[in-house]
Formats: sequence, C-alpha cells, structure tokens
Amino acid sequence: MDNPLRNGIASASAVELRDRMVGGALRATDVADAFLERVDAREAEIGAWTHLERGSVKEQAKILDRAHAAGEPCGPLFGLPVGIKDIIDTADMPTGNGTPLDAGRQPERDAAIVQRLRQAGAVVMGKTVTTELASMHPRGTRNPFDATRTPGGSSSGSAAAVATDMAPLAIGTQTGGSVIRPASFCGVVGFKPTFGLIPRTGVLMQAAPLDTIGVFAHTIEDAALLVDAIAGHDPEDPDSLQAAPPNLLDAARAEPPAAARLAFVKTPAWDIAEEATRKGFAGLVEALGNACEEVALPPLFDEAAGAARTIQLVGIARHYRRYLEKGADQLSATMRGAIQDGLKIAAVDYLTALDLQKSLVAELEPIFNAYDAIVTPAAPGEAPAIETTGNPVFNALWTLCGVPAITLPLLTGPNGLPVGVQLVGRRGEDARLLQTARWLMRAVQGGRDSNAGMAA
Repeated sequence: MDNPLRNGIASASAVELRDRMVGGALRATDVADAFLERVDAREAEIGAWTHLERGSVKEQAKILDRAHAAGEPCGPLFGLPVGIKDIIDTADMPTGNGTPLDAGRQPERDAAIVQRLRQAGAVVMGKTVTTELASMHPRGTRNPFDATRTPGGSSSGSAAAVATDMAPLAIGTQTGGSVIRPASFCGVVGFKPTFGLIPRTGVLMQAAPLDTIGVFAHTIEDAALLVDAIAGHDPEDPDSLQAAPPNLLDAARAEPPAAARLAFVKTPAWDIAEEATRKGFAGLVEALGNACEEVALPPLFDEAAGAARTIQLVGIARHYRRYLEKGADQLSATMRGAIQDGLKIAAVDYLTALDLQKSLVAELEPIFNAYDAIVTPAAPGEAPAIETTGNPVFNALWTLCGVPAITLPLLTGPNGLPVGVQLVGRRGEDARLLQTARWLMRAVQGGRDSNAGMAA
C-alpha cells in the first residue's frame, strides 16, 4: 500500500539516509532537523511521543557530525534518529512504562539495546507512547490515517511515529501482538524476530516466555539494518540466544529466489477476520498462483490461544502485582482484572501451557520443511475505534511459538486504511524470512495494477 502521509526529505529510507550521511552528502544535523520538523507538524495531532528533547536530539547529531569530520569511523546506524518505546530504560530520559505509578521514573542505566543503539551511531530521539504497562489499555495515541481509530498497541507511539515520518526507525516489544498489529494498522513494516535474538535487559518484563523486542520501519532493509545493530547475546537476559546473530541486511538485500513457496494459513481465528480481509487474502492467494497454497494447522493449534493467554496472565500477575499494591486506583479496570485473573491460575495449568508451547514449535516443522514461509493476516482488518487497541488473535499464536514474523503493508481495507500481510518463518531463520518477504513485495507490487485482489 502506498502511504500518502510520506513526503519530503524525511521520507527517504533509513539505509539511504545513513549512506548519504556517511558519504558526506547530508549531515546528521540536517537529518535531525528534518525529523524534528515532522514532529512539529504531526505530533499535536498524533500523540506518539511521551518524552522528546529537541536540544538533546540536535546535540547528539552535532557530536556525530564532528566525529565524522574528524575521520572517526561511522557506526551502522550513523545519524539515524530512533524512537524508543517507553518501557525500555534510558539513562538520560525518564521511562514511565505507560502508567502514572511510574511517572518521572529515571533509570540509572540504559537498556542493553539502547547501549547498542548509541554504539552504532544512532540518535536516540525520544520515548514513544506505550499502552498501560505494555498491555491493552490505550493511552491516547491516534491512528495516522484516521484520528478516530487506534494505532494498535502496545507499541502505539513507535508505529505511529514511523508512519508519519517523525522517526525513520523505532523499537517496540511484543508479548501478544504489540509489533505486528500496530504495524498493520499504521501501514508500516513491523518485524518481530526470533525469540531471544534481541536481548531484553533493561526492558519492562511482562511474561518472560513471550516478551520479544521488535522494530518498525518503512522497508524490509531498514528493519534489517536496525535489528542487526541491536541483536546478539547478552548474558543478563537468560533467554538471549548465544548463537551469533545473522547478517539480516545482507539477506534482505540479496536477490530472492525465483519463486518462493508460501503456505496460506487461516489459523483457528479465521472466523474473526473481517469479510473484507477474507476477500483480500483470497485475492492475494489467487494472484500468487502456484507459489501459494492453503495449509491447515494441526488440531493442537486450537489450544494455542488459551495457552498464550495463560502464560501472559501469569506473567502479568507476577510482574505487575506490585503496581496493584502500590496504587490500584491508578490502574485501569482492565489491568486490575488481568492481574486478578493471573493470580487465580493454578501452577499446573501454567506448566501445561509451557509444555504446549514446546509442542507447537515441533508441530510447525513439517510446514517449514515444505514452504519458505507462512502467509496469514496481521490483524482482523482495518484499525478499529480508538477506545481499543485491536485484537491480537492473529499474532499471539506466533509469539507463543517464538518464530520470526514480519508485517508488510500490502492490502487496503474498504475505508482506504492499511491492512497488513503477515509472513511467518521458522524459528532461527530470520534471514530466510526477510528474503521471502522481499520476494512477496515484488510479486504483489508487480501485479498490483492488474490484480483487483490487492484490495482487502
């Protein structure tokens, strides 16, 4: 889907901007000014930021320009402004976790991924709005295409900031559908890598077996560039993968195979998809022809939604009970209810859910042996009303399995709003997933003029 919100210098890809700055055609201060101008133009309407200091943004850019002029090496994210979800610790900015109970909270050190951003030469632009404690209760950010609708959640500000060119890149997190769903609603690329590829040290914990760092960008290459800079083992995160991270940018740039093999998976949530979404995917599958065929998930996946909810609620009860004790009246009724529900779950039910999680990963292997990726909806349809953050039902399954997933803004709903196409890959094969995503983008964009099915 073409994004009519994009215009001006700030609409260039992150990779292009980085290369132009490294090559001397642009200064980091030029880029910082361009994005700050976009903030001035859109923030009052959108509400994507909870903390942004223009002076700090400009000073970071000036320091980078001076270092570049002195011949110092440029990092992979040189001069690129990045938005940081406000559950990720920053030593020079407050981290409020989307709740008044943490208002003004000032971390003593940066989260591991923020340290890596700075080392890579990024400009830490500011903190983006999150829903309450990265859960379901919205906190005011509006959809860039329609202010009466939600941008999704919980990474609402990160998705909206990228969609409106207030930042070329942004970081979010996903425990259910908090990267893939807002990317769909806001018409951007959202990438949730394999569980454990990016460390979570210094990030608000909700449910350890599910919590995953993800990114927002306008292109597959831009998303890969950002993940490459922040991925890699961190001994302080017990779930951090010890294997060397893949070079995803090279994979995203590599020529994709002549023809990918995609498995169209409706998932047990298919009946929740809006009629326009079902028609849109029917058109997409038809347009892809022999490259895509429908595949049914094994019956065990009917239990996945319940297992994911059990794991998430237990995590919420464990990690957020302190907020209930600190000030229950300052929590939403939704959050109070989730904590109470989690406290009632028996240990045997939680352990059974964890066992199912392992079994589901194994059940996916035959599909990934036969296909390059799974194609499935990123959300039931267009963004719903702003009073909600939307339904994560098409995301939670894949988060539970820890597999990489990416949303591509390829479909348009009946009201002209974006509808994302989600690609899912085998656990650990993020590079292959990005290559397949590039193939799908080409296949759809090459046939858009002749295929009416590209509208949902």
